[in-house]
Amino acid sequence: MLGLLLFNPFGALSQQAITAAKKQTTKAVTPPKTYVTALTQAGDNLDALLARYGLDGYDCNVSHFLKINNLRNSKTIKAPATYKLPIEIVTYNGKSIRTTLNITDWRVAKRIETFNKFAKEEGLRPDNFLQTKKLWVPWHELNCPEKKETVTAEASLDKNKKERVVALGSGERGIGKSARNFSIFGEKYANTPLISSRLKGKVFYLVSGHGGPDTGAQGKRSGRTLCEDEYAYDVTLRLLRLLLSHGATAYMIVRDPNDGIRDTEFLNCDSDEMTWGNRAIPRDQKERLQQRCDIINDLTRQNADKGVAEQIFIEIHVDSRSHDHKTDVFFYYRPDSEISHKLALHMQKVFLMKYLKKRSQRGYTGTVTARSLYMLRETTTPKAVYVELANIRNSWDQQRLVLKNNRQAVANWLCEALLTQ
Repeated sequence: MLGLLLFNPFGALSQQAITAAKKQTTKAVTPPKTYVTALTQAGDNLDALLARYGLDGYDCNVSHFLKINNLRNSKTIKAPATYKLPIEIVTYNGKSIRTTLNITDWRVAKRIETFNKFAKEEGLRPDNFLQTKKLWVPWHELNCPEKKETVTAEASLDKNKKERVVALGSGERGIGKSARNFSIFGEKYANTPLISSRLKGKVFYLVSGHGGPDTGAQGKRSGRTLCEDEYAYDVTLRLLRLLLSHGATAYMIVRDPNDGIRDTEFLNCDSDEMTWGNRAIPRDQKERLQQRCDIINDLTRQNADKGVAEQIFIEIHVDSRSHDHKTDVFFYYRPDSEISHKLALHMQKVFLMKYLKKRSQRGYTGTVTARSLYMLRETTTPKAVYVELANIRNSWDQQRLVLKNNRQAVANWLCEALLTQ
């Protein structure tokens, strides 16, 4: 037998071939990736679609969206149409997100968990990944090299760590003998008397969503076009005026040279907004967002250097959903920031009490959710809350936007929350 084995090369060769064949057949085959799909709405562009799912602010999300949908550029998307989103559906192992994805960073895992909760709460997905074992993984969390962590500003920040991009400022400045006239509010509302000093020593950074070349979402009412940026801007201006009237230091980051506070129902859409420091707003979405973050972070650092401890960033938007979807004012806060969470909860509480008092039959369903939006994630102001006012496509919600008294009421309630936090 030994002789046969030694002198039978064909037998040995056959055995090697069999072993190799077995290895080949047992080698794992990588299944194709499965992605979440979404139906575009009338008026959607790629920025709006990605923002709805919390995917905005990442170049790799845009490029991967184009790749998986076989598109050459973002201008080719249509509505209504179904597209794959840069969100991979991964089978959850029932143990942990980190072991499911074979990652070690708990912060990434926590953001993915928060993203799935957000998707459920916002009605973007009907189920819970813990029950269905279908985990949604945003493409940027594992595949974007530009991703970076930001650190909240403190008074002890190194002054020389980063070159300042804006001049040292003290917020909005009035003109005239009493310095209580602010041209940004327009002629009718320029005079802003000092009512109290309850907010003295506190600094606020206010951003109205979109602006410049980006009007944001659009709705239709009585044959007129409603642009998100105009209504968000008007409410934000009204809030700014209230904060200044209580002695706050405040910065209006997105600015229009001639709109002021407007009392008409239909606010004309324009594109002449600038940012603090009279900077033109870029067309590229990521550049737009980063420009605002840079301004806010630089001012935050400057004020921290001066010993200011209470600094708050508020961004105001108008939501965009299907026509039949009513939404109350709701709030997002910076993930892993407990003080931002508490502020958002307090804002929600104030709105709840106002609704119970004024509209008890209708009730209030506004939510508070952690969300890793670009402006929340990349700013360093200690407290950060993102406010969504209404669904610009829903006729009922539009009343909250087009009626001046309603816009003022929203600003009043936001100010009350900031006064009583």
